[in-house]
Amino acid sequence: MMDVCAIQDWMCEDEILAKTGLTVERHQYKTVASFLNLMTLDTDLPWMPVLQGFTLDDYLRCVELYERAGVDLTLETVVGIGSVCRRQTTDEAVRIIETLWSMGIRLHGFGFKVTGLREAAHLLYSSDSLAWSLNATKRAPMPGCTHKHCGNCPRYALAWRNRLLNSLPDHRQLLTLTA
Repeated sequence: MMDVCAIQDWMCEDEILAKTGLTVERHQYKTVASFLNLMTLDTDLPWMPVLQGFTLDDYLRCVELYERAGVDLTLETVVGIGSVCRRQTTDEAVRIIETLWSMGIRLHGFGFKVTGLREAAHLLYSSDSLAWSLNATKRAPMPGCTHKHCGNCPRYALAWRNRLLNSLPDHRQLLTLTA
């Protein structure tokens, strides 16, 4: 059973906008429409809405788009925050996350690295990362593992998660951090 299923969201970094030829506003509209469409197709699946933008005002506008569609993000189990993974340690990204957190939105950080989690883990409900897997592909397998590398190894993932949690301030409060 899955806890949540992230919708297709439309990233808002400049290089992505250049590829699509669309605006941040259009990407936000498509992101919200994706959530609404999926909700009509199967209301039993635990769809995770995603907020998109680039500036704080963009993210607040995206919250408003959901509100106008009748979606109260504070009632959602968790809400993804997109387009911050590449700048997760910047003051602006932390301010965006702080603002959304202060509104009562439980955020899931996509692609959060250790450095980003050190800045914002206390503001996130959950996060994900493939950093552990990439790291594992560049190393010999853990003792007792028989595979070529531990890039898909649950033991390695759990060990990485435990090291990460123990390296964060107030790590005991981060019970929902996912590997």
